Order: sequence, then structure tokens, then C-alpha cells
Amino acid sequence: MKLYFSPGACGLHPSIALREAGLDFELVRVDLRAHKVSDGSDFYAINPKGYVPVLELDDGSRLTEGAVIDQFIADKNPGAKLLPPAGTMDRLRVQEWLHFIGTEVHKAFSPLFNPKLTDEEKDAQRTRIGARFDYIQKELGSKSYLMGETFTIADAYLFNMFRWTGYTGIDLAKWPALAAYSARIEARPAVKAAIEAEKAKG
Repeated sequence: MKLYFSPGACGLHPSIALREAGLDFELVRVDLRAHKVSDGSDFYAINPKGYVPVLELDDGSRLTEGAVIDQFIADKNPGAKLLPPAGTMDRLRVQEWLHFIGTEVHKAFSPLFNPKLTDEEKDAQRTRIGARFDYIQKELGSKSYLMGETFTIADAYLFNMFRWTGYTGIDLAKWPALAAYSARIEARPAVKAAIEAEKAKG
């Protein structure tokens, strides 16, 4: 398999999931500004949407959308317990988190990377994100991970979002439980490996 990513973007969480699941894959760097793959080919030929991540399977078919890629990866190795079994309420809860992170957190960050946004607009966006963080901290409580003591793909996705706080003027220390949670995830061997792999390809 091949995972197309761009350093610092949202390809980190499927990279973490692949490592947590113990699956073999190749990391392929994409220049999102030029829309070129590392070999110089046109990235739009890989993903007409023009963004990462993209997971290319061994048969040449491709999956896009991070949360969907994460679920595919998790189901490839159920023993890793990255996603509860189909038909269970716990699986729906993880999917609920994935949807929330994608629509209410990830989407809220996107405008902060727009250089045309005014300072006032950016402050309003940070306030929206802060409200989401308030909710997540309350739901996390004293649990190690979103679903309790078991790390899931939802944690990988949320950790990817928390890494963006340093680039967008948001101090995660305002949410002590979330800062501790992020540090706990970052200490996982698969997460460390994913971060280092991005740096090496950067």
C-alpha cells in the first residue's frame, strides 16, 4: 500500500493508524502547492480532489478522506482494536467522534491557514475551536483515550488536529486534560515513528 501525504497536513493520522495496525506501506510525499508527487507526476491524477491523504491499495484502487481511510485500516487488523466490531454501539461511538472531529474541529482549523483572513476573523475562528475543545475536555474527563483505556483511530485523528494548534495561535495548555492527553498519545511508539517518518520525507 502507499499513503500519499504532505508534511504537517492531515496525512499523519492514517500514518499512525497504519503503524498501530502493523501494516506494511510506503509513504509518498506530495507538494500540495504545486500538486506534484515526489516523482514529479501530477497529483490530480492520483486524487482529483487535490488533497491528502490518499491510500493506494495493492490492486491500484485508491481511498480518499482520512476518516474513511482510518476505518479501512482498522478493519484490516481487528486484533489491533483500533475500531470496535461492526454492529456495536462502541463502533458507532468511534464513528461519531470521527465525524465530529472532521466536521467540527478539522473544518474549523482550515480558515486559520488562509492568509486572506483578517485578525478579527481568525480570533472568531479560534473561539469556535476553543468551544469544541471545551466539549472534548469535558467528554474525555479522566479517561486515557476518547473511548476509555483503549486507543482508537479517533484518538489518532484528534492528535493530528492538536498538532495544528502550534501553527494557529492556539495554546493547548488552556485545556490541561487535552494537553496531557496529547502528550500521552505522542509518547506511543507508532506515533513517534509516524512523526519521524514525516520529518524524514519533509
